[in-house]
Amino acid sequence: MDLWIAISIAAALFQTVRFMLQKQLSQVRLSPAGATFARFVYSAPVLCAVLAGWLLSGGGVALPGAGFWAYGAIGGAAQITATVCTVALFKRRNFAVGVTFIKVEVLMTALVGIVVLGDRVSGAGLVAILVGVAGVLILSGSAVGAVWQRLISPSAALGLAAGALFGVSAVSYRGATLMVAADDPFLRALVTLAAVTTMQTLGMALWLRLRERGEMDRVFGAWRSAGWIGLTSMAGSFCWFTAFTLQNAAYVKAVGQVELIFAVLGSVLFFREKISGREWAGMALLSASILGLVLLL
Repeated sequence: MDLWIAISIAAALFQTVRFMLQKQLSQVRLSPAGATFARFVYSAPVLCAVLAGWLLSGGGVALPGAGFWAYGAIGGAAQITATVCTVALFKRRNFAVGVTFIKVEVLMTALVGIVVLGDRVSGAGLVAILVGVAGVLILSGSAVGAVWQRLISPSAALGLAAGALFGVSAVSYRGATLMVAADDPFLRALVTLAAVTTMQTLGMALWLRLRERGEMDRVFGAWRSAGWIGLTSMAGSFCWFTAFTLQNAAYVKAVGQVELIFAVLGSVLFFREKISGREWAGMALLSASILGLVLLL
Protein backbone atom coordinates (compact mmCIF):
# COMPACT_ATOMS: atom_id res chain seq x y z
CA MET A 1 0.00 0.00 0.00
CA ASP A 2 1.33 3.45 -0.96
CA LEU A 3 2.15 5.75 1.95
CA TRP A 4 -0.32 8.44 0.87
CA ILE A 5 -3.20 5.92 0.88
CA ALA A 6 -2.47 4.79 4.45
CA ILE A 7 -2.15 8.41 5.57
CA SER A 8 -5.44 9.33 3.86
CA ILE A 9 -7.27 6.49 5.64
CA ALA A 10 -5.81 7.63 8.97
CA ALA A 11 -6.93 11.20 8.22
CA ALA A 12 -10.48 10.01 7.54
CA LEU A 13 -10.57 8.11 10.83
CA PHE A 14 -9.32 11.08 12.86
CA GLN A 15 -11.78 13.38 11.09
CA THR A 16 -14.70 11.07 11.90
CA VAL A 17 -13.78 11.03 15.59
CA ARG A 18 -13.47 14.83 15.58
CA PHE A 19 -16.88 15.23 13.93
CA MET A 20 -18.37 12.94 16.58
CA LEU A 21 -16.90 15.07 19.36
CA GLN A 22 -18.11 18.28 17.69
CA LYS A 23 -21.60 16.84 17.30
CA GLN A 24 -21.71 15.95 20.97
CA LEU A 25 -20.42 19.35 22.11
CA SER A 26 -22.72 21.31 19.80
CA GLN A 27 -25.73 19.46 21.18
CA VAL A 28 -24.78 20.11 24.79
CA ARG A 29 -22.85 23.34 25.22
CA LEU A 30 -21.43 25.15 22.23
CA SER A 31 -22.73 26.97 19.17
CA PRO A 32 -21.58 25.79 15.72
CA ALA A 33 -18.97 28.58 15.67
CA GLY A 34 -17.82 27.69 19.18
CA ALA A 35 -17.45 24.00 18.32
CA THR A 36 -15.48 25.04 15.23
CA PHE A 37 -13.22 27.37 17.24
CA ALA A 38 -12.43 24.50 19.62
CA ARG A 39 -10.72 22.51 16.87
CA PHE A 40 -8.28 25.36 16.19
CA VAL A 41 -7.57 26.97 19.55
CA TYR A 42 -6.47 23.72 21.18
CA SER A 43 -4.31 22.55 18.28
CA ALA A 44 -2.56 25.75 17.13
CA PRO A 45 -0.31 26.12 20.23
CA VAL A 46 0.79 22.48 20.01
CA LEU A 47 1.59 22.77 16.30
CA CYS A 48 3.54 25.99 16.79
CA ALA A 49 5.47 24.45 19.70
CA VAL A 50 6.38 21.38 17.63
CA LEU A 51 7.51 23.55 14.71
CA ALA A 52 9.51 25.83 17.03
CA GLY A 53 11.18 22.79 18.62
CA TRP A 54 12.10 21.45 15.20
CA LEU A 55 13.60 24.79 14.16
CA LEU A 56 15.51 25.20 17.43
CA SER A 57 16.94 21.69 17.06
CA GLY A 58 18.84 22.83 13.99
CA GLY A 59 16.30 22.40 11.25
CA GLY A 60 15.66 25.22 8.85
CA VAL A 61 13.16 26.23 6.23
CA ALA A 62 12.89 29.33 4.07
CA LEU A 63 10.08 31.76 4.84
CA PRO A 64 7.27 31.00 2.35
CA GLY A 65 6.28 33.67 -0.15
CA ALA A 66 3.03 35.57 -0.63
CA GLY A 67 1.46 32.76 -2.65
CA PHE A 68 1.75 30.41 0.31
CA TRP A 69 -0.10 32.82 2.59
CA ALA A 70 -2.77 33.48 -0.03
CA TYR A 71 -3.44 29.77 -0.52
CA GLY A 72 -3.44 29.27 3.24
CA ALA A 73 -5.85 32.14 3.91
CA ILE A 74 -8.31 31.00 1.22
CA GLY A 75 -8.16 27.39 2.37
CA GLY A 76 -8.47 28.37 6.01
CA ALA A 77 -11.51 30.59 5.46
CA ALA A 78 -13.20 27.92 3.33
CA GLN A 79 -12.53 25.25 5.95
CA ILE A 80 -13.91 27.39 8.79
CA THR A 81 -17.12 28.08 6.90
CA ALA A 82 -17.44 24.43 5.87
CA THR A 83 -16.95 23.26 9.46
CA VAL A 84 -19.61 25.65 10.77
CA CYS A 85 -22.01 24.30 8.13
CA THR A 86 -21.07 20.76 9.17
CA VAL A 87 -21.77 21.31 12.87
CA ALA A 88 -25.07 23.03 12.03
CA LEU A 89 -25.99 20.07 9.80
CA PHE A 90 -25.29 17.61 12.62
CA LYS A 91 -27.87 19.44 14.71
CA ARG A 92 -30.50 18.77 12.03
CA ARG A 93 -29.69 15.21 10.88
CA ASN A 94 -28.08 12.12 12.35
CA PHE A 95 -24.32 11.67 12.21
CA ALA A 96 -23.97 9.20 9.32
CA VAL A 97 -26.40 11.12 7.08
CA GLY A 98 -24.65 14.39 7.91
CA VAL A 99 -21.24 13.05 6.90
CA THR A 100 -22.71 11.59 3.70
CA PHE A 101 -24.05 15.02 2.73
CA ILE A 102 -20.55 16.45 3.21
CA LYS A 103 -19.05 13.78 0.96
CA VAL A 104 -20.81 15.49 -1.94
CA GLU A 105 -17.56 17.49 -2.19
CA VAL A 106 -16.39 15.08 -4.93
CA LEU A 107 -19.50 15.89 -6.98
CA MET A 108 -19.16 19.61 -6.32
CA THR A 109 -15.54 19.56 -7.44
CA ALA A 110 -16.58 17.99 -10.74
CA LEU A 111 -19.33 20.56 -11.25
CA VAL A 112 -17.01 23.47 -10.46
CA GLY A 113 -14.53 22.09 -12.97
CA ILE A 114 -17.22 22.07 -15.66
CA VAL A 115 -18.36 25.64 -14.94
CA VAL A 116 -15.02 27.31 -14.24
CA LEU A 117 -12.47 25.28 -16.21
CA GLY A 118 -14.64 23.91 -19.00
CA ASP A 119 -13.73 20.32 -18.17
CA ARG A 120 -15.45 17.68 -20.28
CA VAL A 121 -17.64 15.06 -18.62
CA SER A 122 -18.22 11.73 -20.31
CA GLY A 123 -21.63 10.09 -20.52
CA ALA A 124 -20.71 7.75 -17.69
CA GLY A 125 -19.54 10.71 -15.62
CA LEU A 126 -22.84 12.51 -16.17
CA VAL A 127 -24.74 9.40 -15.05
CA ALA A 128 -22.62 9.28 -11.87
CA ILE A 129 -23.42 12.93 -11.13
CA LEU A 130 -27.15 12.38 -11.66
CA VAL A 131 -27.07 9.35 -9.34
CA GLY A 132 -25.46 11.57 -6.72
CA VAL A 133 -28.17 14.20 -7.13
CA ALA A 134 -30.78 11.48 -6.59
CA GLY A 135 -29.01 10.48 -3.39
CA VAL A 136 -29.03 14.08 -2.16
CA LEU A 137 -32.75 14.37 -2.92
CA ILE A 138 -33.50 11.25 -0.90
CA LEU A 139 -31.31 12.36 2.00
CA SER A 140 -32.98 15.78 2.07
CA GLY A 141 -35.86 14.11 3.86
CA SER A 142 -38.78 15.45 1.82
CA ALA A 143 -41.28 12.76 0.96
CA VAL A 144 -43.32 15.14 -1.15
CA GLY A 145 -42.77 18.44 -2.83
CA ALA A 146 -41.04 19.82 -5.86
CA VAL A 147 -37.49 18.78 -6.72
CA TRP A 148 -36.36 22.37 -6.38
CA GLN A 149 -37.77 22.54 -2.86
CA ARG A 150 -35.88 19.41 -1.91
CA LEU A 151 -32.62 20.76 -3.27
CA ILE A 152 -32.97 24.01 -1.31
CA SER A 153 -33.98 22.35 1.97
CA PRO A 154 -31.80 23.48 4.91
CA SER A 155 -30.10 20.09 5.28
CA ALA A 156 -29.26 19.83 1.58
CA ALA A 157 -28.05 23.44 1.45
CA LEU A 158 -25.76 22.96 4.47
CA GLY A 159 -24.36 19.69 3.12
CA LEU A 160 -23.75 21.02 -0.38
CA ALA A 161 -22.12 24.19 0.98
CA ALA A 162 -19.86 22.23 3.32
CA GLY A 163 -18.85 19.80 0.57
CA ALA A 164 -18.03 22.55 -1.91
CA LEU A 165 -16.02 24.54 0.64
CA PHE A 166 -14.09 21.49 1.83
CA GLY A 167 -13.16 20.89 -1.81
CA VAL A 168 -11.87 24.48 -2.13
CA SER A 169 -9.86 24.13 1.08
CA ALA A 170 -8.28 20.84 -0.02
CA VAL A 171 -7.04 22.28 -3.31
CA SER A 172 -5.82 25.46 -1.58
CA TYR A 173 -3.94 23.50 1.08
CA ARG A 174 -2.22 21.36 -1.54
CA GLY A 175 -1.16 24.56 -3.30
CA ALA A 176 0.23 25.93 -0.03
CA THR A 177 2.19 22.79 0.87
CA LEU A 178 3.82 22.71 -2.56
CA MET A 179 5.12 26.26 -2.01
CA VAL A 180 7.12 25.29 1.08
CA ALA A 181 10.78 24.90 0.09
CA ALA A 182 11.48 21.53 1.72
CA ASP A 183 11.89 17.97 0.49
CA ASP A 184 10.45 16.33 3.61
CA PRO A 185 6.65 15.99 3.13
CA PHE A 186 6.08 15.90 6.89
CA LEU A 187 7.92 19.21 7.34
CA ARG A 188 5.98 20.85 4.52
CA ALA A 189 2.76 19.66 6.13
CA LEU A 190 3.82 20.90 9.58
CA VAL A 191 4.79 24.38 8.33
CA THR A 192 1.56 24.76 6.39
CA LEU A 193 -0.66 23.41 9.15
CA ALA A 194 0.93 25.58 11.85
CA ALA A 195 0.52 28.73 9.72
CA VAL A 196 -3.05 27.99 8.64
CA THR A 197 -4.26 26.91 12.09
CA THR A 198 -2.80 30.04 13.68
CA MET A 199 -4.59 32.25 11.14
CA GLN A 200 -7.82 30.36 11.72
CA THR A 201 -7.54 30.69 15.50
CA LEU A 202 -7.01 34.45 15.30
CA GLY A 203 -9.82 34.89 12.79
CA MET A 204 -12.30 32.82 14.77
CA ALA A 205 -11.36 34.53 18.03
CA LEU A 206 -12.09 37.93 16.46
CA TRP A 207 -15.41 36.69 15.07
CA LEU A 208 -16.55 35.26 18.39
CA ARG A 209 -15.48 38.40 20.22
CA LEU A 210 -17.56 40.58 17.91
CA ARG A 211 -20.55 38.33 17.20
CA GLU A 212 -20.87 35.74 19.98
CA ARG A 213 -19.72 37.28 23.23
CA GLY A 214 -19.18 34.71 25.95
CA GLU A 215 -18.78 31.80 23.54
CA MET A 216 -14.98 31.73 23.92
CA ASP A 217 -15.42 31.40 27.69
CA ARG A 218 -17.69 28.41 27.09
CA VAL A 219 -15.09 26.84 24.77
CA PHE A 220 -12.38 27.20 27.41
CA GLY A 221 -14.78 26.02 30.09
CA ALA A 222 -15.38 22.82 28.13
CA TRP A 223 -11.66 22.14 27.79
CA ARG A 224 -11.93 18.51 28.87
CA SER A 225 -14.03 17.69 25.82
CA ALA A 226 -12.97 20.52 23.51
CA GLY A 227 -9.32 19.67 24.01
CA TRP A 228 -9.89 16.28 22.41
CA ILE A 229 -11.43 18.04 19.42
CA GLY A 230 -8.23 20.02 19.04
CA LEU A 231 -6.01 16.95 19.30
CA THR A 232 -8.01 14.84 16.83
CA SER A 233 -8.24 17.83 14.51
CA MET A 234 -4.48 18.31 14.64
CA ALA A 235 -3.82 14.63 13.93
CA GLY A 236 -6.34 14.49 11.10
CA SER A 237 -5.21 17.73 9.50
CA PHE A 238 -1.56 16.71 9.68
CA CYS A 239 -2.43 13.48 7.87
CA TRP A 240 -4.47 15.34 5.22
CA PHE A 241 -1.72 17.92 4.64
CA THR A 242 0.96 15.24 4.41
CA ALA A 243 -1.11 13.29 1.89
CA PHE A 244 -1.63 16.49 -0.14
CA THR A 245 2.15 16.87 -0.46
CA LEU A 246 2.41 13.34 -1.86
CA GLN A 247 -0.59 13.07 -4.17
CA ASN A 248 -3.24 15.03 -6.05
CA ALA A 249 -5.89 16.36 -3.66
CA ALA A 250 -8.70 14.74 -5.67
CA TYR A 251 -7.21 11.27 -5.23
CA VAL A 252 -6.56 11.90 -1.55
CA LYS A 253 -10.17 12.93 -0.97
CA ALA A 254 -11.35 9.95 -3.02
CA VAL A 255 -9.61 7.53 -0.65
CA GLY A 256 -11.01 9.59 2.23
CA GLN A 257 -14.51 8.45 1.27
CA VAL A 258 -13.85 5.51 3.61
CA GLU A 259 -15.03 8.00 6.22
CA LEU A 260 -18.59 7.02 5.24
CA ILE A 261 -18.03 3.58 6.75
CA PHE A 262 -16.54 5.09 9.89
CA ALA A 263 -19.49 7.49 10.12
CA VAL A 264 -22.09 4.71 9.96
CA LEU A 265 -20.26 2.81 12.69
CA GLY A 266 -20.11 5.94 14.83
CA SER A 267 -23.76 6.76 14.25
CA VAL A 268 -25.00 3.32 15.27
CA LEU A 269 -22.50 2.36 17.98
CA PHE A 270 -21.96 5.67 19.79
CA PHE A 271 -24.98 7.88 19.17
CA ARG A 272 -27.45 4.98 19.07
CA GLU A 273 -29.08 6.59 16.07
CA LYS A 274 -31.32 4.64 13.77
CA ILE A 275 -30.85 4.91 10.03
CA SER A 276 -34.03 4.52 8.02
CA GLY A 277 -34.31 2.50 4.85
CA ARG A 278 -34.70 5.71 2.85
CA GLU A 279 -31.52 7.14 4.38
CA TRP A 280 -29.62 3.91 3.66
CA ALA A 281 -30.81 4.16 0.05
CA GLY A 282 -29.69 7.78 -0.19
CA MET A 283 -26.26 7.03 1.25
CA ALA A 284 -25.88 4.04 -1.09
CA LEU A 285 -26.73 6.14 -4.16
CA LEU A 286 -24.41 8.97 -3.16
CA SER A 287 -21.61 6.53 -2.33
CA ALA A 288 -22.08 4.77 -5.68
CA SER A 289 -21.95 8.14 -7.45
CA ILE A 290 -18.74 9.13 -5.67
CA LEU A 291 -17.15 5.73 -6.41
CA GLY A 292 -18.15 6.05 -10.05
CA LEU A 293 -16.54 9.48 -10.35
CA VAL A 294 -13.40 8.28 -8.58
CA LEU A 295 -13.03 5.39 -11.05
CA LEU A 296 -13.49 7.80 -13.96
CA LEU A 297 -10.93 10.37 -12.79
